[in-house]
Amino acid sequence: MGKEQLEDIEIQLLLEGIFRYYGFDFRNYALASIKRRIWHAIHAEGLTSISGLQEKVLHSPECMERFLYKLSVNVTSMFRDPSFFLVFRNKVVPILRTYPFIRIWHAGCSTGEEVYSMAILLHEEGLYHRSRLYATDINEISLRTARAGIFSLELMQEYTQNYLLAGGKKSFSEYYTAAYENAIFPSYIKDNIIFSQHNLVTDNSFNEFNIILCRNVLIYFDKVLQKRVHNLFYDSLIMFGILGLGRQESVKFTTHEPDYEELEKGEKLYRRIC
Repeated sequence: MGKEQLEDIEIQLLLEGIFRYYGFDFRNYALASIKRRIWHAIHAEGLTSISGLQEKVLHSPECMERFLYKLSVNVTSMFRDPSFFLVFRNKVVPILRTYPFIRIWHAGCSTGEEVYSMAILLHEEGLYHRSRLYATDINEISLRTARAGIFSLELMQEYTQNYLLAGGKKSFSEYYTAAYENAIFPSYIKDNIIFSQHNLVTDNSFNEFNIILCRNVLIYFDKVLQKRVHNLFYDSLIMFGILGLGRQESVKFTTHEPDYEELEKGEKLYRRIC
């Protein structure tokens, strides 16, 4: 048996142990991606082997929380992929105006940058007062950051450019207060956001939604898990609801491909039609 095969067995044992003891199921995550994250966690803990990480994770909830953060954290930013938000503003907002109340699910919200982006967009379009944004993630550490609504001030220049490219209608600096190298977003932007822990792998739907956004999460799942999540989203969307995915994600070649129409080619915004 080669070294790589032994490593794969160790990974399987680690993930099985986490599932049985903590209930978090990473067993169907894409192997290449999870392997990189596992080794990042090993080095961060000052360990040298997957087996060593397994022992520490199973005996230390604090280590498990750190490990969970390593596994689930994704690169994100405000108004990431500005053209996506521009198309949302131009093609989805007119649809949302027809609803008396709007429910949006940000699945895998990470530290919340895209949730706040959507809140600002809806505020500018006069829809935020009748919207509720449900922002969920598996990782409580990320959710604590998201709830605070405090981000690094040095990122605001990049976010301002994204905001303008996304069709922003004001000066972006109006939406935050600068203090101690931080940008602090006000309560009126946070008021209609509910942050909560939710595991796409094991948890079920908890409401019906007009919009579901899950961008750059499915790329970390294998085909079995992707199918499970697509079923979950389909069951959670109202008829003619909108599904938004990441640049490298699609409903193509899934069992639900016939159930959607693409709103704008290339922007991964789909409308449920049956």
